[in-house]
Amino acid sequence: MTDHLDLPAPQVRERIARGVSGWPVVGLSVPALLAAFVVFIVGVRQDDSTVVLSLVGLSVLLGLAVLVAWAGLTPVAPGEARVVQLLGRYTGTVRTNGLRWVNPLTARRRVSTRIRNHETDVLKVNDADGNPIEIAAVVVWHVEDTARAVFEVDDFIEFVAIQTETAVRHIANSYSYDSHDAARMSLRDNADEITARLSEEIGVRVAAAGVKIIESRLTRLAYSPEIAHAMLRRQQANAIVAARTRIVEGAVGMVEMALLRLAENQVVDLDEERKAAMVSNLLVVLCGDRDAQPVVNAGTLYS
Repeated sequence: MTDHLDLPAPQVRERIARGVSGWPVVGLSVPALLAAFVVFIVGVRQDDSTVVLSLVGLSVLLGLAVLVAWAGLTPVAPGEARVVQLLGRYTGTVRTNGLRWVNPLTARRRVSTRIRNHETDVLKVNDADGNPIEIAAVVVWHVEDTARAVFEVDDFIEFVAIQTETAVRHIANSYSYDSHDAARMSLRDNADEITARLSEEIGVRVAAAGVKIIESRLTRLAYSPEIAHAMLRRQQANAIVAARTRIVEGAVGMVEMALLRLAENQVVDLDEERKAAMVSNLLVVLCGDRDAQPVVNAGTLYS
């Protein structure tokens, strides 16, 4: 059922970025900053201008080194990752929680890897029979490949929303709202199978963005208001016809069984006219929607 999608090959795939714990950097930078402050104070108190310039320059260099080191500190919270770029080139993704240190010259973009929900608006589409219906779905997803989520599409959140709506419309167009044919799936009677196919199709559509679909469910499924009353009457008529068909099939079987048992046990010898009368009476009793009223026949069938 999934349309063939000719998606381009991914340009990048996620890989782990080089980095170390940021706490040793903090531990070394604090004494270095204090040393820079002390050197600066000592330098400005010197009488020799050459010594003053040397010490002040050294303190400035220490301070700049500390600032550069601090620029590489990157906090990473649980449920998020940092995509690292160096001069426009993807260098990796930091997924380890805590304070990390990476190259200070890199740009780091925060990407949430938490599980998210997306619920579509109520869409008005035509089912496979051409009947207008209202349908909506909720999709549970998360980012699996941060590099593809950032670099393969402009906005992966909007991309998921649009592709989800497209898949819901396609699924709604592919199946009937309701079907009395057991071999034909319908949106109402085969919800589990339909949602499984919906998840599969959305997963194919959003794979380019590095997104994984966990689950999808239909949250609304109904005929459009302009035909809802007519469809309700049709459903009621179909249900009545189906019930009557089942009743007639059962009644015919019971009549056949009764005639067969009477003949086998030789309870009574029935000619064709009596068999026809018996069949008629049994069908009336078994197929009628009201209790049968007994009639006492004082004569015979031939008078």
